[in-house]
Amino acid sequence: MRSQSDIWYKESASKIEKEVGLFDDTKLLAGTSFECFKKQSENLFPELEKALEKAGLTMQDIDQVVITDGPGSYTGVRIAMTVAKVLASQRQIPLYTISTLQLYAGTAPAVNVLLDARGHRAYAGHVENGVLTEPETILTEAEYRKFLDSHPGSLMGDVPMEGTETVQPDFLQNFIDLQAQWVPVKNVHAAVPRYLKESDAYKTAPAAAVAESHAG
Repeated sequence: MRSQSDIWYKESASKIEKEVGLFDDTKLLAGTSFECFKKQSENLFPELEKALEKAGLTMQDIDQVVITDGPGSYTGVRIAMTVAKVLASQRQIPLYTISTLQLYAGTAPAVNVLLDARGHRAYAGHVENGVLTEPETILTEAEYRKFLDSHPGSLMGDVPMEGTETVQPDFLQNFIDLQAQWVPVKNVHAAVPRYLKESDAYKTAPAAAVAESHAG
């Protein structure tokens, strides 16, 4: 059996949400969504084990891992990446990444994704049929309002817009539907999250050092 582990993280100002899924080719075998305020990395593996048990699988059945690599919050993206790298390196299996904005949009024909970047800013991107039409960026409130006006499409994300309905995505299904957009990681230890923020507060330690500290 070919099983993949999908790990997705979302962090907002009020809560931290995570999703873990297992699937065989295009069939979702098990998935879970949970909130965690502290000890995020410690809580992820037990949730993964629960999903494996539900699907009747073990860690040895997982043969690849796919994860969002950003943009997003420093804590959420960093921890998600670290856990995925540890799992991929210990099992000696492939690791793939995909943009958080693509995961929100899925394969819908035209979607604008806005994610809270704090400080009245938003990570923004326009996605058509699973493909980003331009590089992701960070915009101020005034800028992302203009962005929406110039990019027709539905709205997804966690930035409320008055008079606009936000569509709730199916993240685990989107992981499956977007397999053609997965980016293979050639060197697992060298993989780093994409924060888009320039502040030193959003820079991470060397990836190999982070992975080694969690693996020990």
